[in-house]
Amino acid sequence: MNRLPLLAAVILSFSLAGCMTASNSSAGGLAATTVPNTNLNAITNAANDVFSDAGYSVGPVDYPDSISFDKPAGGFGQAMWGGYNQTTTYRAKLRMVPLSGNDYRLAVSVSVVNDADQAGFEDARPVLGLWSAEFIPLLNKIKAQAADAGSGF
Repeated sequence: MNRLPLLAAVILSFSLAGCMTASNSSAGGLAATTVPNTNLNAITNAANDVFSDAGYSVGPVDYPDSISFDKPAGGFGQAMWGGYNQTTTYRAKLRMVPLSGNDYRLAVSVSVVNDADQAGFEDARPVLGLWSAEFIPLLNKIKAQAADAGSGF
């Protein structure tokens, strides 16, 4: 009797159960961190500094939930994701989720955007979550700058 499908189903169910029982402080995927004792202004200022140093400009903002940062794709990104006479942009969306006290959970998701900022023509496609892992160093810099800023006003 072949028990491989049963074993796979059991492993999958335990894996999913573990994912669904994660606490808020550990949720957010690969590119996520918790910033202790801070406020939205400190996070936003730190994010603007860190992302601009990495070559990004501010994109769409949904304050206080998220802020996005855009960076033009290079030649390879343009060839892979773009089309004829289209600009291609990488968009990193930084979500800011309040936790208990003055702590915030920051998580990044990445999209490829064709014709960014072209009203009616912008086309955003999310990419695999593994891409967001490259933002871990940026999140750590944001955390270092914004941590312990207090509740603000």
